[in-house]
Amino acid sequence: MKEESNSQNLEKEMEFNSSSPRTIPVVSTLTNPFDNNSSVACVNGHTRKPIALWPGMYHSPVTNALWETRSKTFERLLDPPEDATPPSELLTKTPKQSRTKILYGFSTDYILREQYRDPWNEVRIGKLLEDLDALAGTISVKHCSDDDCTTRPLLLVTASVDKIVLKKPISVDVDLKIVGSAIWVGRSSIDIQLEVIQSTKEGSDTSDSVALTANFIFVARDSKTGKAAPVNRLSPETEKEKLLFEEAEARSKLRKRKNVEKKKEIQNGEVNRLEALLAEGRIFCDMPALADRNSILLRDTCLENSLICQPQQRNIHGRIFGGFLMHRAFELAFSTAYAFAGLVPYFLEVDHVDFLRPVDVGDFLRIKSCVLFTEHENSEKPLINIEVVAHVTRPELRSSEVSNTFYFTFTARPEAKATNNGFRIRKVVPATEEEARRILEHMDAESMQSSEGKSK
Repeated sequence: MKEESNSQNLEKEMEFNSSSPRTIPVVSTLTNPFDNNSSVACVNGHTRKPIALWPGMYHSPVTNALWETRSKTFERLLDPPEDATPPSELLTKTPKQSRTKILYGFSTDYILREQYRDPWNEVRIGKLLEDLDALAGTISVKHCSDDDCTTRPLLLVTASVDKIVLKKPISVDVDLKIVGSAIWVGRSSIDIQLEVIQSTKEGSDTSDSVALTANFIFVARDSKTGKAAPVNRLSPETEKEKLLFEEAEARSKLRKRKNVEKKKEIQNGEVNRLEALLAEGRIFCDMPALADRNSILLRDTCLENSLICQPQQRNIHGRIFGGFLMHRAFELAFSTAYAFAGLVPYFLEVDHVDFLRPVDVGDFLRIKSCVLFTEHENSEKPLINIEVVAHVTRPELRSSEVSNTFYFTFTARPEAKATNNGFRIRKVVPATEEEARRILEHMDAESMQSSEGKSK
């Protein structure tokens, strides 16, 4: 039994360094009480605690599977060599070398299926967001790995989520696969693209079975100094890889131009747009009896959650796992859209996520949400745009800092609309200049993304 366990662990470590990895199976984290498995594993003759007992990890079926696969690298992070130096030279890697696949065996693992099931017999999007962040982290580690156990490992953190788009519902009864790789790198940043694939028919084309796409941006820091650190170069090989590289580079340049263009817009006619947005809000504030009943003030759509960040929610670096924050933000956004529309919402996409500052164990986190604006161009599919902002609050210091911003888009579930003929989405209006600016900034960001998508 021990020899079999040894060979399985060795296979996982070999796979992590392989340029063409096999699929990583995801299994349920709830064990059968009648199983009698050993609580320790042996690797190369050395006794090691199982992943579930390692300190400083947020545990889920996917994070356990991924961390077991890259256990050798994680042991270096937990116990780095003394006086280790940064990597002496950068390598040139291909997207194939970081490509990683994970498989959810929903059709056969009923315990795993129950861990991911939502009330509509679909996969819980919040848990999927956790898994996407964990997989993106694994891919960033693979790309930055130098296979030198004497060098200091890089600290890799989620900087932002560029876009997550749900293309079709994801059933919890059918096997699911996530595939991802690095598609572009800057000096210290890595753009990682992930695809969630679920086929409902035998032999269907891969392009037809893509249920969700996501782009994560990770940045590298020196684990000792905390300063930006260079990452390995990326050399795309296939035509598709070259196209993805060019598109990601264009998005990077677009992000860098945003701040400059934002300042110019404020100087050139931004006041007129603000005034137009604020006009109806002033009627609500000054003459509420005459206000449009098909509209609502932004501040009247708000919800809020608070929590103390616990040790069980931390990642390998001792900070709160980014996927956990995305999960909590999604759940609050979903509830906000539900309370606003009066019908069960249907998730469409994550527009953008910014990780502005790390969240630590023990932090008092306040998560606030609101309906930022609605879109009615398509009466059959009105859009509800939700903003979620996470604040790290320190009452003893009388301070509050924004740690994360999240933007989600929902509509109403088709079956819910069918049972409510009088369904109507109200228009959201700002009451203050600060609210109006937030609306305009996100509208402009959406229009820039839309124009970029059409140009492709």
